[in-house]
Amino acid sequence: MIDRQTVEKIKDAANIVEVVSEFVTLRKSGANYKGLCPFHNEKTPSFMVSPARGTCHCFGCGKGGNPVSFIMEHEQMTYPEALRWLANKYHIEIVERELSDEEKQEQSTRESMFIVNDYALQYFSDILLNHPDGKAIGLQYFRERGIRDDIIAKFQLGYDLNDRHAFAAAAQKKGYKAEFIEKTGICYKNDRGELIDRYAGRVIFPWIGLSGRVVGFGGRKLDAGTKGIQQKYVNSPDSEIYHKDRELYGLYQAKRAIAKEDCVYMVEGYTDVIAMHQAGIENVVANSGTALSNHQISILHRLTTNIVLLYDGDAAGIHAALRGTDMLLSEGMNLRVLLLPEGEDPDSFARKTTAADFRKYIETHQTDFIAFMTEVLMKDATDPVKRSEAITAVVNSISMVSNSILRATYLQDCSRRMNIPEPTLMAQMNQLIRNRNGRGREAGAPQEAATSPQVVRPTNRGEKKSAECLLAEMIVMYGDMVILKNVEDQQGELQNLTVAQVVSENLRTDGLSLNNPLYARILQEAVAHSGESGWKAENYFVNHEDLEISRFALPLSSAEDHVPKAENHDGQDGESILQRLVHLLLDFRVNLIDQQLREIKKEMASATDSDHQLELMRDFKEKSELRNQLARKIGSNILA
Repeated sequence: MIDRQTVEKIKDAANIVEVVSEFVTLRKSGANYKGLCPFHNEKTPSFMVSPARGTCHCFGCGKGGNPVSFIMEHEQMTYPEALRWLANKYHIEIVERELSDEEKQEQSTRESMFIVNDYALQYFSDILLNHPDGKAIGLQYFRERGIRDDIIAKFQLGYDLNDRHAFAAAAQKKGYKAEFIEKTGICYKNDRGELIDRYAGRVIFPWIGLSGRVVGFGGRKLDAGTKGIQQKYVNSPDSEIYHKDRELYGLYQAKRAIAKEDCVYMVEGYTDVIAMHQAGIENVVANSGTALSNHQISILHRLTTNIVLLYDGDAAGIHAALRGTDMLLSEGMNLRVLLLPEGEDPDSFARKTTAADFRKYIETHQTDFIAFMTEVLMKDATDPVKRSEAITAVVNSISMVSNSILRATYLQDCSRRMNIPEPTLMAQMNQLIRNRNGRGREAGAPQEAATSPQVVRPTNRGEKKSAECLLAEMIVMYGDMVILKNVEDQQGELQNLTVAQVVSENLRTDGLSLNNPLYARILQEAVAHSGESGWKAENYFVNHEDLEISRFALPLSSAEDHVPKAENHDGQDGESILQRLVHLLLDFRVNLIDQQLREIKKEMASATDSDHQLELMRDFKEKSELRNQLARKIGSNILA
């Protein structure tokens, strides 16, 4: 683990202009620099780099950050990986904290396995390119499939000799221990204790992790007697560094293109990925025939929310397209499907068409997933029972969509396609959601947005922000500002309170808290740092190591109309901030009460017990009066 002193040294050394210039051509623009955004396609530069603030920000897509977060976003690295990247650039020696004996052993084992895999990668590649059998069998196979030499190099493809003892012998001769050769899964031991090569006689597809390290291998069997007609795959077994349900083939080569295109194509196999790269489509990964896991979806979600499932048009391809889609929808992914002509997969289809025609087909034949699912499931649903089952399956998938507007749009489309009244589908969907959640919340109800998974995204210009969001923004910009002086605490001692402390104390008094986990964390950290001399909220959150917090804070600091606050927070500036804060806290309470009133109304509508109804009516009246009192304080005229 990198010690704090080294982390600070790296951050201090990293120059935002120098770091961004590694990837973007910048031109001077006043006190700042400007260039084309590396995260989305644009013709007019909107990506600004501020040397004074040490940050970058795109006014088109909203992405940017400090040097560390920029590298994390652009190179799709973790926080420690980005720090090491910067340390290498600025020739800073990484100082790690002392690890326990157990941690040292675990780290040593993992590192040794990575080193063996690195050797294996070079070994298989060298055999493919330089050994007579590698050139005659392995290289010939790739060339027969039309795979270019530059693509072979890009994916670091290789070949393993038929001799099942050759690799272990070569690796041990180089000094690699049998223990780690076996742990990687490249070899296994037979009954006599000999190391047997798992991939003998196969062409090799390395699995490269998101950080660029080799985590495993896939091998494809080639039977020389049938000129490659017999095909069979074997993959690395699960190990300390490789878990198939946590990896996606081609992700390392695709990560920049996915982020830039804001879309990922999902295919089934190794050669499908390679074929699409040859056609100039690089934002593609493969799950290698297994169902997608939550971890894989989470990795893709870091890069984009748009995914296109690309399979062949036969029954197996249709089944693959339907598998795991509910999980994708529930994770907030926007899903489309593209089926190739029956009997074709991306690899075979790409070899039969030009790269331009292949790209054109992919661009023009995508279909909305719900439309695809409706057509497929309803096609063979001839009797009422099967038809009902098909409708329920489609509605269940729609219910997984977290965006209420998109979900309503899907439901309208589904109603039109199936010729089923929309209220009927809505009732079924609400029932499915109630059964799944174990409570009576209906789809599209106002309270759903308040309790759905909280993912903070930049608010569009002109879009109304919630009081909770505005409170979080004030904490980011003014959290360190003292706005109340000589306030007596519970022990009778006088203290000065910052914006963050005022918000925290105000909510705590009424037993309230911010609902959004990210906003709550911002408040918690601001309160924790409020007593530190020289701590500045804006700088802290803009340069935060958590990319989500940095993303939330950066547009506030980089806003064109933002005027940096004075170092001296006394006087009129502090008074106006206090007034604004009081108003927002009242707004926040009104919103909470409005939500409670909606819930009471729902409960009243379904309550059958007269005593319970009377109790609910009294509760509703009390909360309505309290809401109106608060509303009058903030100058609104809200009637119950």
